[in-house]
Amino acid sequence: MSREQRVNPRFAEDLPFNEVSGPPRYNRTTSGPVQYVSITNASGVAIGYIWANDKDEAAGWLTPPGLHPDDINAGALWLRRLRDAKARDLAPTALLAELLQGDGDDERSHVVAGSPSEVASLEALRDLVAKS
Repeated sequence: MSREQRVNPRFAEDLPFNEVSGPPRYNRTTSGPVQYVSITNASGVAIGYIWANDKDEAAGWLTPPGLHPDDINAGALWLRRLRDAKARDLAPTALLAELLQGDGDDERSHVVAGSPSEVASLEALRDLVAKS
């Protein structure tokens, strides 16, 4: 019996492709200036940065190089915060303001207190993060 004869016909059937949308997300790029907040672990080491630009309805998460796996995993919480904020139709910089009030902090990581910082572009922030 050949291999083709042994394959169950149900598995050889062409299936229709049904595209479904994922969770709501902010745009991932912007050409304008971005505001950002720093996220640190319990020891004060920066584990990531949440950035935002209202004009382009853009926001995202950047991580510095060389993080410990536990710190990378702690970043998942902040990615969920981004998705949850978009699902609530919150403006990107309103999310930063909310986070600065301590909304979202947990025992593994927290937002660094103070107002959001601003840089001229997302590329400038990426360069800053790469050097941290």
